Amino acid sequence: MTPRERTISLPTHDVGVLEWGPVDGELLVALHGFPDTAWTWRAVGPLLAEAGYRVVAPFLRGYAPSDVPVDGDCSVSALAADAVALHERLGGSSSTALIGHDWGAITAGALAAEKSSPYARVALLAVPPLAWMNPTRAVARTWLSALVRQPRHSWYIAYNQVPGLAERNFTRLARRLWRTWSPGYDATDDLAHLARAVPDQARAKAVVSYYRALASRGSRAALAEPRKPLLYLHGDWDGAIDPRFFAVARSRIAPPSSAALLSGAGHFLQLEKPAEVTDHLLDFLR
Repeated sequence: MTPRERTISLPTHDVGVLEWGPVDGELLVALHGFPDTAWTWRAVGPLLAEAGYRVVAPFLRGYAPSDVPVDGDCSVSALAADAVALHERLGGSSSTALIGHDWGAITAGALAAEKSSPYARVALLAVPPLAWMNPTRAVARTWLSALVRQPRHSWYIAYNQVPGLAERNFTRLARRLWRTWSPGYDATDDLAHLARAVPDQARAKAVVSYYRALASRGSRAALAEPRKPLLYLHGDWDGAIDPRFFAVARSRIAPPSSAALLSGAGHFLQLEKPAEVTDHLLDFLR
């Protein structure tokens, strides 16, 4: 199913979006992560559309064809504000749900903690609510096991802090992350989409600035406890966030929220296991 492509004007910048499904279907907003694009939903989007949903996937700020906002703000609060503005521009309702992967999940998690968020519920792929990565006594040993292994996965966060380094080597960095985060997955098409979305160092600077804004006041929203019902999905081969953190996060979940660990899936589980991801999403949304 070929998506509709259009541009939506937000208060701070114009955003390119991909859209699947009936124009009068129930709205679902789907946010991508790093280093990725809205095309990451090209497998799940049509499946949700077949179920009657209108799936709208924006290119996050800085990823072409979306603009780089003039203020250069790439904090979690700025990304969350974009998602709220999209809800309004797209005619969202009190039942509209938000789906996020990677940085999209961090953004959706921040909105799950915001009492005034217009989204009724959220689904987080590959990144749990950051507040839930702290251990309870029951999973302290599992948490410690994950914690000592995580630095070898997270080296790129420090790498992205060095001015100019990630910008100059963005293509090489992206290839390495896709290869190690989802072992065995062929990311050829995804990297081609990424090359069009981040064609130069100016765009690369905007994209890696998400990480440079982590210590800012505007990114503290990502640390808050969720208030809204949520679904958390993680792959047991994830090379970005150690899968042992899944058990830590799951220990904090109570109905109506839920979680599932997908066997044989890496970090980009929506591309590796689209049917299984869609089934979990539909069960949660219904």
